[in-house]
Amino acid sequence: MPKRLVVVDIERCVDCLLCAFACARRFGEGGLARSAIAVRSLGGVERGFTVVVCRACEDPPCLHACPVGAIEKAPVGVRVSLERCIGCGKCRQACIIGAVQWDEENNKPVICVHCGLCARFCPHGVLGLEEVDHG
Repeated sequence: MPKRLVVVDIERCVDCLLCAFACARRFGEGGLARSAIAVRSLGGVERGFTVVVCRACEDPPCLHACPVGAIEKAPVGVRVSLERCIGCGKCRQACIIGAVQWDEENNKPVICVHCGLCARFCPHGVLGLEEVDHG
């Protein structure tokens, strides 16, 4: 059964960014430029943090916004064909939760593929994978 990334316990997030660094490593790079996951402060350590990542919409707005069909539905979430992508950013504008990250160097979207690599590197159990029932 397919799995999707979920935020298990946001209260445990300390903004270490290990999840984002792990995600970017899928591309064989260091840094955060190509991470599909973002951690944002809600007002410092006292107020906590939020994790912004694709929630695998049933009917993804990003898919419908793409004028060239570079975004396709996947068993969980979507997949981006970088070869077809023209870098217009309409997918980014269409995502209602802001989960389409942007690779500025290549002018292309970076969207979570729900591989779970970030969850494996999170030392605090903030992220996890859950089975998706499409029945």
